[in-house]
Amino acid sequence: MEYDIKDIELNVQGKLKIEWASRFMPVLGLIKKRFAREKPFKGFRISCCLHITSETANLAITLKSGGAEVQLCASNPLSTQDDVAASLVSDYGISVFAICGEDRDTYYKHILQVLENKPHITIDDGADLVSTLHTQKTELLYNVIGGTEETTTGVIRLKSMAQQGILKYPIIAVNDSETKFLFDNRYGTGQSTLDGILRATNVLFSGATVIVAGYGWCGKGVAKKAQGLGANVWVSEVNPIRALEAKMDGFNVGPMGEICTIADVIITVTGCENVLNKKHFLKLKDGAILCNSGHFDVEINKKDLNAITVKRRNIRPNCEEYQLKNGRRIYLLGDGRLVNLTAAEGHPAMVMDMSFANQALAVEYLIKHGKELENKVYRLPKDLDYRIAELKLNTLGIKIDKLTPKQKRYIASWQFGT
Repeated sequence: MEYDIKDIELNVQGKLKIEWASRFMPVLGLIKKRFAREKPFKGFRISCCLHITSETANLAITLKSGGAEVQLCASNPLSTQDDVAASLVSDYGISVFAICGEDRDTYYKHILQVLENKPHITIDDGADLVSTLHTQKTELLYNVIGGTEETTTGVIRLKSMAQQGILKYPIIAVNDSETKFLFDNRYGTGQSTLDGILRATNVLFSGATVIVAGYGWCGKGVAKKAQGLGANVWVSEVNPIRALEAKMDGFNVGPMGEICTIADVIITVTGCENVLNKKHFLKLKDGAILCNSGHFDVEINKKDLNAITVKRRNIRPNCEEYQLKNGRRIYLLGDGRLVNLTAAEGHPAMVMDMSFANQALAVEYLIKHGKELENKVYRLPKDLDYRIAELKLNTLGIKIDKLTPKQKRYIASWQFGT
């Protein structure tokens, strides 16, 4: 078995982390038991580009239980938990190509290594695996049945590929499932982002002025959690409907160029580039903290920041101080990468339970129906989305009402009026 990890002797601690996460992933556990019986992936190869965390490990183990040959690489150079990677290799026999802190060349070398497995299915988080396959390993495309995508940024890229007629196989946008974006994006990103900031800075949110750039589902979660800790929260948006929603949710709203002057903490979560640049940096007050929770490290313009910096130093783990030419100091967390994964452990296992249940069922759906689909981006079928929600409710001991046959007829008809 091939692999490239930091240190295989880290496996003991990694296995404990994997087992701890599994305790909070009962839906995926139920799917794993069924997969172990039915072996729906026997003979199939799955290449994954995901954050190598204890939660991801449980997804990989679930897929292997279903008979798949699974290989993993990282979807972010700083998000790999090296002990988890070691345990996957040592204890579960799953090939991993990922090292926390790897440079860009190593990052893409690892992507190419999992593609050498000639996958039937790809699982991606950000679409780097799919884009590399379509540009550098086109000879392997014939073998691919379909793929899945975990995050908003990746879905945007893949839809662009589909619109341009470049996408060569169907993709299920797991991110667009309601049991994913309504929970993972909002509650998971909200909690884990603040967790990362607190670990990197130990700053007090109560009374602080926090700006959240972007009010999608992730931004909503971050803003709500910051507000819950007592922060004075402002939202910066380009979408008028989302800006209005933020205002009606009780947040202050304004353009970044104006409100950045009052910020103690700025959190970007837009999925776009150059959200913070030189014109903003020069307006920040001394001691402002900057971080990003978008998938790629392009939201905070580090090139601009370096150009106006006279001195840099690492003042805490994942917290770098930049002394600007104007004498002010600002602090960048996690090198501008996903702060919830660079400075913390990512989303709680309880919410990733649903996200990775989506992934597992999406892979099963593609194995069964992928050859019937066009080369487009699809949502997971609604009945599977509902099934995941029902399983989650069952594991929580929650019962809900059901429509009677008469009620079903009523909401399906048009004849009934006043």
